[in-house]
Order: sequence, then structure tokens, then C-alpha cells
Amino acid sequence: MSKIQSVDLIQLTHNIKAWGRALGFQQVGISDIDLSHHEKFLAQWLEKGYHGSMSYMQSHGMKRARPDELVPGTLRVISVRMNYLPPDASFARHLRQSDVGYISRYALGRDYHKVLRKRLKQLGDKIASALSEMDTTPEYRPFVDSAPVLEHAIAEKAGLGWTGKHSLTLNKEAGSWFFLGELFINLPLPVDSPVEEGCGSCTACITMCPTKAIVAPYTVDARRCISYLTIESDEDIPVELRPLMGNRIYGCDDCQLVCPWNRYADITEEEDFHPRKMLHGQPLLSLFEWSESEFLENTQGSPIRRIGFNKWQRNIAVALGNAQYSEAILAALLEKHGKVNAQVDRHIQWAIEQQTSKRDDKEAVSASNRQQLRLTRVVEKGLPRDA
Repeated sequence: MSKIQSVDLIQLTHNIKAWGRALGFQQVGISDIDLSHHEKFLAQWLEKGYHGSMSYMQSHGMKRARPDELVPGTLRVISVRMNYLPPDASFARHLRQSDVGYISRYALGRDYHKVLRKRLKQLGDKIASALSEMDTTPEYRPFVDSAPVLEHAIAEKAGLGWTGKHSLTLNKEAGSWFFLGELFINLPLPVDSPVEEGCGSCTACITMCPTKAIVAPYTVDARRCISYLTIESDEDIPVELRPLMGNRIYGCDDCQLVCPWNRYADITEEEDFHPRKMLHGQPLLSLFEWSESEFLENTQGSPIRRIGFNKWQRNIAVALGNAQYSEAILAALLEKHGKVNAQVDRHIQWAIEQQTSKRDDKEAVSASNRQQLRLTRVVEKGLPRDA
């Protein structure tokens, strides 16, 4: 590396950012690897058990805050972001349709891990090619949610935005509808400066969270988070949280939907992130009827596939229980009851109880209305009430 002079590094940094934009990243920033400021907060989060059953979070210890322990020799992290907001951005309407399955926006298209990792690898190869003329071979490694990396802390240091109270990265020009990726590299590149925090006194994300998972500003208890419950957790969804999940069957966007900064978010140019018809705005019953082979076929290349068929059915069963009463829904639940995985069956049983209760309440209201109508007619005719 001694052959690379400081002026070369400055020019190389400009080139890296230009190459990154050409590869489809909306922003590229560079940070050093000193994340020691975050170690105390990470330790406290783990000690409180906020990571739930994600044991890998604890097993990696402080490696998440020490990039050079993850990849020895790392001197800088190139942090990138890529927009994923699809053209049909009015997804909030699906939250008002209790019989429609709501899937987090980021998961409606192609698996972002694959898209970003490929582009980051291309960026690393471009850097290596440029340095080969100087007889220098840099070492680099791309990451996209695939290792113990504090991606939001790194993005913050790299000037891509600030960490919002919902713990996601926010950008004044792009909100939070973007993916993050990192390229660890052993070059002493000039670093970018953090941007000013912009949340101020706003607590919209905290107030809006359906399960109150944001237990304090910048602190999320994953055990209550719908994204964790529907994606990461292999356990039964806690009974007390099920009614709060509504029709959310994979992930949750509420804290982003309500964030004022997302009014500035740009539509993605990546067709890979556009919604797949078989996933977007589909009736819960249609999704519930999928066989395992249909699930695998319809989620090929999608991040949804990794949760597996049983968790998919578990999540949908809860949403069906939360839906308004429907004879068709109750019939579908009864049809599958006792014929599926034991965990799924427990959630189906709960959903049957919810639908049955709503049916009984509806019938009771109808009976009451009929009685009231009869009394009204009796009074209008001037007859005794017991006539």
C-alpha cells in the first residue's frame, strides 16, 4: 500500500463513489472502523434480552462493533444505500383491508441480499482493477445482512443518514426506504462526516408501533416487533400480541409509513424490487391455500422463502383470526385444522376461536337489531309491547 500516495487515495475515493452510483447505489459513504461508542449500547441491549431467540446476536459478542475482528486488516468500510420503494407506494390501504395479506414493502420483489451483494462485489472488483496498475491488490469483502455488522452505525459514520428513533437509518432526501450494504476494505481511504440528526422531538414511530416494540427512543425490543415475530422467531407467536398484528403476515412497515421524512423518498429504479403480483395485495385465503410446492415456486428468489412454509402458514392463520368474520375464512380454517404442522395447528385453533367469537357477536347484534325493529313497529302501531 506504500505506493499509494494521499492524492491517489483522494482521487480513488471520488472514483469509488462514481462507480457506486453507476452500479445503482443512490449514495456511497466511507467510515473508519471505530465503533467503540456503540459497544455499551449493544451490550445493554443484549443483557435485556431484546434480541429474543436470535442467539447469534449474543454469540458474536462485540464483534459486531469491531470490523477488524470480523475481517482482519480492515481499515475502512464503504457503506452504500439503494432505494427500494416501488412505484405502487400506497400500500397502507392494504392495512385497512383485513382479508388481504400485508407483506413488508422490502420483501415484495427480489431478495435484496443477492442484488446488493452482487453490486458490492462488482464495486470491489472495480477498485482492485484500478489498483492493479500500481501493482497493489486490495483485500475486500462485501456484506448485506449476512454477518455481525452494525450497518446502521456504519451508515451513520459514513454520512448516509442518522439513526432514527425506530433504529433505522434516515436520510433527509430519501427517508428510510432503502437497503444498506457494506464493503470492508484494507485501504486508508478518506472518511466522510456524519450528518446532523433530524428526528427532533418527533415520536410518531414510537406511538404508531402496533405492539409497542419501540420501548424507548432508539431501542427496539425485538420480542415484541412484528418483523421479528413473523420472520425471525420460530416459536409460537405470543397470544397477547396476535390481535395487534392485524393482517401483517411478513414484516411490518408502520414505523416507516408514519415517518415524516418518508414523504421525500424516491421511487426505486430497480425492477428487481418491484412487487410480484402473486405476493402484492393478495387475499389471505388465496395465500392460505398454497401448497408447500406453490409456496416454494411463488417465493423463488424472494426473501420470504427463508422463513419456510410452516411459518408462512402460522402467520397467515393469525391474520385470518384477526380478519372480520367470514364464513369462507372459518370454513378454510376448519378444513386445515388437524392436518398441518402442530405449531401451525395451534395458531389455526386460535384463529377458529376468534372467527367463531366474531360470528357469535355478529349474530347476537343481528338478533338484538331484529328485536329492536319489532319493538319499534309495535310502538308505531300503538300496541302494547307484549303484543
